Order: sequence, then structure tokens, then C-alpha cells
Amino acid sequence: MKRYDFDEIIPREGTNCIKYDGREWIFKTNDVLPLWVADMDFRTPDFIVKAIKKRAEHEIFGYTFKPESYFKSIIGWMQRRHNWNVQKEWISFSPGVVAGLTLAIETFSNPGDEVVVQPPVYFPFFDCVKGTRRKLVKNPLKLENGRYTFDFDDLKSKITGNTKLLMLCNPQNPGGMVWTKEELHELSSICLKNNIMVISDEIHSDLVFEGHKHIPFASISEEAASNSVVFMAPSKTFNVAGLSSSVAIIPDKTNFARYERALGVGHLGMGNIFGTVALEAAYNHGDEWLAQMLDYIWDNYLFLEKFMSEKLPKVKVMKPESTYLIWLDFNEYGMNDSELFKFTINEAKVGLNNGAKFGTGGNGWLRINIGCPRSILEEGLNRLEKAFGKL
Repeated sequence: MKRYDFDEIIPREGTNCIKYDGREWIFKTNDVLPLWVADMDFRTPDFIVKAIKKRAEHEIFGYTFKPESYFKSIIGWMQRRHNWNVQKEWISFSPGVVAGLTLAIETFSNPGDEVVVQPPVYFPFFDCVKGTRRKLVKNPLKLENGRYTFDFDDLKSKITGNTKLLMLCNPQNPGGMVWTKEELHELSSICLKNNIMVISDEIHSDLVFEGHKHIPFASISEEAASNSVVFMAPSKTFNVAGLSSSVAIIPDKTNFARYERALGVGHLGMGNIFGTVALEAAYNHGDEWLAQMLDYIWDNYLFLEKFMSEKLPKVKVMKPESTYLIWLDFNEYGMNDSELFKFTINEAKVGLNNGAKFGTGGNGWLRINIGCPRSILEEGLNRLEKAFGKL
């Protein structure tokens, strides 16, 4: 069995990558160690690179369609990883998950309709709703015993006859919750009773730690399947976000046809030649690489947890059930969000995500990306200790 090297340092400057070359734009300085945006500093798996190189050898990159092998790779992955029997006729495309979320909102609602989001949550959700001229309805998550849960009573109190969609983050970002079947069933029941369609972002579905199991929303019941659109992608899992190849899974025939029609209007369905090749390679050959990567990420988390407990005990770490994005509570330092964000940049010289951007419940929190060699993570944590240890 091949052993992959996740300790390898791979310089990324000069590749036009947002994480490193975009530091001036995001942090107003290049003098920060970037541990923010959700891509990893690990080498893209060799079987993906090999497949892309093989396709590139043909040297004609004209119009293409998705072959039968593309659909089989998705179906096989969903069965192996999530015990979900996906049918070929359910599978559609999106250039990216956020693009798909936006397209779904435009397809299954009208301007002025209400769309529910559950903050703190991946902040492009807010832009998807507001940018399509829908009304944003916030159903904040509850923080109980160090874990987020749904606030069903709050949700029921905010539903009106104009509430048409609910955007679900499954697994949850930034908290890393893997929603249980019981939680999803209750959410589905409320939405079905009120004719609210669920648009589920499941881009982190493969990044689940031992002891937890991702459950695709559409897999929990036939009723949920008929009332949902699920978006997945190999991008976070295999570090291929730049190849723009996401998957929309829509079991209901009518909903599928409506989405496909909207996709076709913008000529968005063809996708990227190399994205298609990368997805196939990832889903056909990625199980062992993913297992090793998740073990490494979990050890990174344990390293971070121990470091904070011993050296920065004021920082509360939310224990993740999934993802390489960790949610850190800095509220004991008494700074407002602007002060906290600027302090991490100017004093610690570390680039993290500002928790306030994730909406209600994000004040005083920062999100850190631990999808990197441990030496980089250790450097970032040492910088945080040096700065915050003075306070």
C-alpha cells in the first residue's frame, strides 16, 4: 500500500492561488501565514494528476460531453462512501457548489420569496439569497454542550406562506457538525409540512471523522428525495477546487427537468474537460488516499486541541465531526470582531477567517484551516500564542 506524504511543503506562491497570492487583497498585507480559505496545502493526489496529464497529451480540448464512466464513478462513490443508491437520471452538473446553490434558488423560487439559512454558516449562502433578490430568513443554530443543533421551535415560528426554500449545510461549516438521521428527519418533516424545498450543500460530505457518518439529505426518505436538491463535489476532498466540477443530485423528475432547463439556458452544463477527468479519477481511485488524509487531519486537530489547552486556554475549540476547518472561540479576550481580526493579522501575522462573516453566532470566533503540513500548522499556532499570550 502506498503511503502518501502529507508533511511535504509545496510552495504555492506565484500560482495565482487565492490562499497565498490573494493575501494582499484579503488581509491588506502579504505578511501573514494563510490558514483561511478552504483548500488544502497537500499535493493533489497522483492518480488525479496522472489522469489529467494523460488527457492533456491528446492536445485538442474542444467541446466534450460526459461519458458513461463519469456517471458510473459518481454512482459507485455514493454507494461506497454514503450507502446511497443514486440513479444516473438523478445526476446533473454545476461549475461549483455555490453556483449550483444560486441556480437552484433562481429555479425553485421567485424574487421576494423567503429563503431560510441557519447561521453561523458558510457565508456565500447570504450572497446567494440576497443576490437573487430573495428575502433572507435567519434560523440560528443553538450551541449546546459544545455542539450546534437545529432550533426547530425558532424555525417553525419564522415560517410564513412565502417561505419557499431552506439552505442546509450538511456537514455544517464552520462548526463541523455531521447532522444525525434524527435531526435530518425532523428538519425534513417541518419542511414537507410547509412546502419548503431543501437545497443541501454537502461539499464536505467525504471529510467525516471516525465515529460519525454522513447522511445525504435526499437519502433519508422518499419524501425528502422528492423535496430536495443535493450538491456534492470532489473539490474539497481531493484539493481540486480550481477544476470547477460539482455534482447536483435531484431524484424528483420534475425538479430535475427544471434544474436542467435552467442549467442549459446559460450553457453551463458542459463543464471543464479536466474537471470531468479529475472527478472520475478521484471517485474511482480515491478511497485509500482519503483514508490516509483524514487520519492526518485528525492528528492535526488533536495537535491543535492540545496546543490550545496548554498554551492558549482562553480559546475554546469546537470539536469537529467533519472537515479540516476548525471553529475557534476567542470571546474571552473581550475584543470586538474588527479588533480580533486585525489583531490576528497585525500582531500574530496569521490569516484566519473572521467569524462575524458567518452570521449570527459568529461574533468573537475565528475559523482556521488545518488542511496543511503539521509544520505549517505549528508555525501558525506559535504565532498566535506569541501574540495572544501577551494579553
